[in-house]
Amino acid sequence: MLTPAVLIAAPASGQGKTTLTAALARLHSRAGRRVRVFKCGPDFLDPAWLALASGAPVDNLDLWIVGEADCRARLHRAAVEADLILVEGVMGLFDGEPSAADLALRLGLPVLTVIDASAMVGTFGALAWGLASYRDGLQTMGVLANRVASPGHADMLRASLREPRHWLGAMPRAAQAVMPERHLGLVSAHELPDALARLDAVADTLATTPLGQMTPADWQAWAVPFAAPEQPTVPPLLAGCTIAIARDAAFAFIYPANLDCLRALGAELTFFSPLAHEPLPACDAVWLPGGYPELHLDRLAAHTGLRAALHDHAAAGRPIWAECGGMMALFDQIVGTDGVAQPAWGLLPGSVTMQSRLAALGPQQLAVTATAPALRGHTFHYSTCDTALPVAVRSQAAPGRSLRGQGEALYQRGSVRASYFHPWFASSPQAAASLFLPEAA
Repeated sequence: MLTPAVLIAAPASGQGKTTLTAALARLHSRAGRRVRVFKCGPDFLDPAWLALASGAPVDNLDLWIVGEADCRARLHRAAVEADLILVEGVMGLFDGEPSAADLALRLGLPVLTVIDASAMVGTFGALAWGLASYRDGLQTMGVLANRVASPGHADMLRASLREPRHWLGAMPRAAQAVMPERHLGLVSAHELPDALARLDAVADTLATTPLGQMTPADWQAWAVPFAAPEQPTVPPLLAGCTIAIARDAAFAFIYPANLDCLRALGAELTFFSPLAHEPLPACDAVWLPGGYPELHLDRLAAHTGLRAALHDHAAAGRPIWAECGGMMALFDQIVGTDGVAQPAWGLLPGSVTMQSRLAALGPQQLAVTATAPALRGHTFHYSTCDTALPVAVRSQAAPGRSLRGQGEALYQRGSVRASYFHPWFASSPQAAASLFLPEAA
């Protein structure tokens, strides 16, 4: 399968990768083209904007967490239906192990670079040349200047390039106010009623650039072959199991691929919104994903019916899996950065305290059973936990990486298991299934 595709990269975080990727996706999708977007590395917030822009689900790609075979399979499935594939990179092009550049080289993706040029002129050309030349084998589609002050500034930036054919245009500073941020990253698209209008505005700006004016025929020059890989079979370990999944602004960190994995395992999925005070659906197991419970404590604490239902569910020995924000909501209380403690649901003893500094970040793996391969995933949180619960097991660093301090704890109290760790279920379907089955199963 031969489909136009590009990896959108930058020299560092905060350069405008997500804005450019979303604008490009929106520009093509509203023109009637089928666009599929992927996010390099673990991330929940950028994909929400990219899904809105493209009108299609957004999966993550990572050579270790997801695995090369799974990355290839997802890209092939997308190529079958798409006119254009966009992959947003992570951090700087060569940052991390594996990096976005590693992914581009392994999968044959050309690289489109976006550079924040707000405080430079001639150095723009040096950066563009260095990023294109640093690793042998990288294909360079071109470079777009971001946060440009004026047409005159854009002219000077263009003149600094050693390869004039690489110039793809400039985006002004005003175009960057599209996506507001908070402590874990971008504000989710579904929290802003004008999110689509914001994307349309930045897409309109992009349409005035050489990149935005590329035709479908122009894009064919950047077509990439995506071969069909072998598909592993997943045993129906969760056949007959109904999993109730919290999903709203407080519990929004859900990989679509994790839902696909649970369905492939045979589970029936049902969703509910704690913030809307929806009751816990009839189910065999509960999943409380990550998110922002600390921003909605009053509404969550007021949902006493759900609190009681979760306690009854656990008392009956039915499994609950809670990750990161989902785990936070299960403790006795959450203390905000202002030092004020507010009650949570009280299934786990102890307290969670928000802090202004990042507490943990990076790819990790967690062995949740003695018989299945470890789940691969990542951790990213701004809170710490104080509990008398013993640690059942701790996560380990990804190969070639080190941890700052100890790995993430997996806590267990009866049928409740909880951790800051965010797993990628398809990395070990058997281990993922065990999170939603009684221990005796």
